[in-house]
Amino acid sequence: MSALAPPQPPTGLSGWLGLRLFTALAPRLAKTAPSPPTVELAPWSALAVPRRRGRGELAGYHFPAETDPRGAVLLLHPWLPFGQSYFFRRGRIATLRAAGYDVFTVDLPGFGASGPRAGLLDADVEDVLDHLVTRVAKGPLHLWGVSSGGYWAHPVLARREIVAGAVFEDVSHHLLEWSRRTVPWSRPLYFVFRTILGEPYRYLDLKRHAPHLRVRAVAYIGGEDDPGAWAADTRELAAAAGGEVLIVPGAGHLGAIKVAPEEVVRVALATFAAAEGYQTERPA
Repeated sequence: MSALAPPQPPTGLSGWLGLRLFTALAPRLAKTAPSPPTVELAPWSALAVPRRRGRGELAGYHFPAETDPRGAVLLLHPWLPFGQSYFFRRGRIATLRAAGYDVFTVDLPGFGASGPRAGLLDADVEDVLDHLVTRVAKGPLHLWGVSSGGYWAHPVLARREIVAGAVFEDVSHHLLEWSRRTVPWSRPLYFVFRTILGEPYRYLDLKRHAPHLRVRAVAYIGGEDDPGAWAADTRELAAAAGGEVLIVPGAGHLGAIKVAPEEVVRVALATFAAAEGYQTERPA
């Protein structure tokens, strides 16, 4: 599956049609009003990330480390209506801050107070990383992406050496395959996409990006009972990227952090610690 270079964003008519069909097939979510962080997460400050395409900014928050920072971690949320507020529980932010990391969250386009979607979301992830790398004064920048958040980070990290450590939790190897598995009635549409729009379909296949991830350390976490992101695919992604893998028995999609929170956090902290000192892109 690996090649000399990762797949490039689709262009021309194939790219145009692929984007529109992919957008039409994406799960619909009712947009909810943005929720501020809870009192327990104080102190925090608002973050506004400029976009190179699309209207508006990407809204986020900065949660400073409890001690002199050893680095920073960007948390990217799953495809859920409450966006970045997904991270305001389950203890990820508090644990990372206690370990000495500045923590950043952001609403991807179409969520919370961020602007509307304009194309594939990997471009917006790249905008966030370019913005944050100028704000991290000490230590490397890391990334922890959950489900679609981690999915859209893959193409960026395959072409950019901008984060040191990466953790991917409950990430499907292909969003269209995830939908085909979980929404059986729509399988004919996904068959059309795969057979007619080969270039965009290949670009969306993380098994083609994983061998090229430009990170020092990487880990994949998934649930044994995830109906869309199969454990076998998670193991294959980890093997292709040369990273660690944790499969949690009895966990479904977004369930690993609920079933085995200590193990999930341990893997994440170990991954970031293993990447300390790694030189990534820095602002001029």
